[in-house]
Parts: sequence; structure tokens; C-alpha cells
Amino acid sequence: MTRERPRRRPMAEINVVPYIDVTLVLLIIFMVTAPLLQSGVDVNLPQAEAKPVATEDTPPLIVTVAGDGQFYVASGRDREAVEYKTLLARVAAELRLKPETRVLVAGDDQVPYGRVVRVMAALQEAGVEQVGLLTRPMQP
Repeated sequence: MTRERPRRRPMAEINVVPYIDVTLVLLIIFMVTAPLLQSGVDVNLPQAEAKPVATEDTPPLIVTVAGDGQFYVASGRDREAVEYKTLLARVAAELRLKPETRVLVAGDDQVPYGRVVRVMAALQEAGVEQVGLLTRPMQP
């Protein structure tokens, strides 16, 4: 006597509950880590009445002279501390990769003027034709 087993029909439904759980966990992780990714250097920019710089497709290369005298180079989201000697090579390499990149200098208002001029001279030596200076808008 052969016994027939009841045949199971294939299930045509997809259980999406685990996918929703994973998606919510990833959303929470991204919400927590997003503010941490925006690290910067605290610089008190001098105030001046100037028009805002037009935004372009290529993000500018920002050279920062911090209040403690440290130099930083930032392109897009990447920001790194550099020595004065390597500043020239770093900017020149960036301009070789993207010649249309604009270069801006952000100097803390407590930094001696000579230090900012020294950075601008290094940028000129690296092949930068025009250097922009970053400022804060005037407070009323």
C-alpha cells in the first residue's frame, strides 16, 4: 500500500518583514553617522562685505590656515592636515588632475597676515593663477 503524501503548493509570497527591519536599521545608522562625517576645522573668518562665490560643478580646493598655524587642504569632503612643504605638492597634484579647480584660502582672523601671504605665494608657485579669499558676511 503506497501512501500518498499531501502535496504542498509552492508559496508565491515574499516575506518582506526582514527587509523592512534591515532597512530601518540602516536608516538609523546613516542618520547617526551623517553628522559625524562633516568634520571641519574651526576657523574664525574675518568679516567683509562681499558677494557670494558662484557655485560650480567642480568643488573648490580650500586651503585653510588655522588659528594654531596648522595648514589644511580640503577638496570636496576630504580634508587633511599638511605641512607647509607638502602644501605646494598637494595643490599642484590636485590641479594636474583637475585644472579647472578653483583655489580658495580660508585664514583665521587671529593668524598673522604674513602667514596667509606666504600660503598665497606657495599657491602661486604651485601654478594657481587666481586665489580667492573666504570671509564671513558682515553681521548687522
